[in-house]
Amino acid sequence: MLPPKALTDEERLNWLRLIRTEHVGPITFYKLLERFGSVDSAIRNAPDLAKRAGGKKQLVIASRESAEKEIQALTKTGGFMLAACESDYPTYLRAIEDAPPIISVKGQRSALNSKQMIAMVGSRNASLNGRQFAERIARDCGQANMMVISGLARGIDTAAHQGALKTGTIAVVAGGIDVIYPEENAKLYQAILEKGAIIAESPFGTAPTNRHFPKRNRIISGVSEGVLVIEAVEHSGSLITARMALEQGREVLAVPGSPLDPRSKGNNNLLRQGATLVENAQDIINGLSRHPHHMAEPTSFFTERDEPLSDDEIAHARTKILETLGPVAVRIDELIRDIDMPASMVLAALLELELAGRAARQPGQYVVLLSE
Repeated sequence: MLPPKALTDEERLNWLRLIRTEHVGPITFYKLLERFGSVDSAIRNAPDLAKRAGGKKQLVIASRESAEKEIQALTKTGGFMLAACESDYPTYLRAIEDAPPIISVKGQRSALNSKQMIAMVGSRNASLNGRQFAERIARDCGQANMMVISGLARGIDTAAHQGALKTGTIAVVAGGIDVIYPEENAKLYQAILEKGAIIAESPFGTAPTNRHFPKRNRIISGVSEGVLVIEAVEHSGSLITARMALEQGREVLAVPGSPLDPRSKGNNNLLRQGATLVENAQDIINGLSRHPHHMAEPTSFFTERDEPLSDDEIAHARTKILETLGPVAVRIDELIRDIDMPASMVLAALLELELAGRAARQPGQYVVLLSE
């Protein structure tokens, strides 16, 4: 991995244009960067790749005007953008496979990397005891020089942020960074900015919908070294965050709860599965020290490219992929083994199918065929 690189305003603008382009998600973004060596080159070549793969409509790169408008709107509110290759970008977040290429930030730049990071999540409909515990343990973690990360939601999230306000806390929001949700947390949002930060992946002005929250959750766990689940019903968003933390190599911790309270069923199950039991801040410190997080090698943003494959080779791989894939996601390594072709060829063809809107990558190195 080359050292982080500070982008010029023009380069950051183009990073934003590419990630705001239809069919370009984080993994596709990095694959384009890997294939073409620069975002400028990716912007020039991506529409042709989509056309070759049989896209029903032309791939249109997000306009320069729309990107400039978004950056100006964020700047007017006191925010700034960071690209994944820049030194101030959260170090742990950079290491996950689908790290947002661009994040919007408000608050203190120093909060993003200054301390050990612990995420706290739990039920929106939290019990009084659960909220009180979350506030207390967040305060204790802050006093132990830890940064508390959560999602600004009602219940446990709110209590965790409130407990850590004096020492600093980070809120990851699902919509645009200017959209405060829930509205009742407007004062908390402003208070966080004094010693902490707000982070968003979605475009400025985006109202959060259900599909935004799992994406938000991967950032909460990705920024952190561990995720503490305080109260969680079965099949909740908090358990999704815990699962993502495991996939990212983070530590999962849980607070035991009453077996009579359905809000504790999820965290109690995590404990049965081996999560670190937490009753106080020292348990968190001990848990993270016993299982230090080893970050995966981050995406190498500026590297020499391999020799290009021929159009015929990629076309053959595209045909095989379309014959093999279906509406149920499969792991990419299994797809490569099944097709029995060089990985570079399969991945190049897969990139073209993604840009054409015919296939989509999913977290965990899965891919699925999209209905046409």
